[in-house]
Amino acid sequence: MKVGELYDLSHTKADSYLKSFEYPWQALSGLKDFILKLGASLDKDEYREISPQVWAHKSAKIFSSAYIGAPCIIGENTEVRHCAFIRGSALIGNGCVVGNSTELKNVILFDCVQVPHYNYVGDSILGYKSHMGAGSITSNVKSDKTLVTVKRGEEKIETGLKKFGAMLGDFVEVGCNSVLNPGTVIGKNTNVYPLSCVRGVVPSDSIYKTGGKTVKKQG
Repeated sequence: MKVGELYDLSHTKADSYLKSFEYPWQALSGLKDFILKLGASLDKDEYREISPQVWAHKSAKIFSSAYIGAPCIIGENTEVRHCAFIRGSALIGNGCVVGNSTELKNVILFDCVQVPHYNYVGDSILGYKSHMGAGSITSNVKSDKTLVTVKRGEEKIETGLKKFGAMLGDFVEVGCNSVLNPGTVIGKNTNVYPLSCVRGVVPSDSIYKTGGKTVKKQG
């Protein structure tokens, strides 16, 4: 569940920021201020400020129909497609895809993350080369509006956060139309079956199957 267990920090501009936390969700509260500071320091030969406090690499492809709220950083060779909705406080890495009708809010997307079709990703961190299938979403607020806890078996960690979606480790694959409930943490190299309802901590190198059964990957 810790930062170093979930992520290779060489694949994000938030490396120094994330290193200062034990658990990745601790980075959510100060993310807006971090993005504002980082954006102002970006190399102007590589990045342009396409609107106030929205910085995009000159190689990024951004469709004119996309909405991009501040603050936001969009990395090298990233594609923001038709009708994407970036509400703000989004750090999007290099080589990412933010697709049609995908909504982002208060997130870090490591390099090469794909959220390409009808995804909602809020108050979440998605690791290197993680992918969310069409229609899969993070649910970032509990139905009773109480603070989110992270549960691993009988262990419970109080986060102090009302809004907390999911922490996806590097190389996580989330199947189509899955829901990641508040406080979900998925370890590296894990696959989630389509139509899953996921909560709590899912170990690395696992397969999360229909009905919530988790098995270790073979080989």
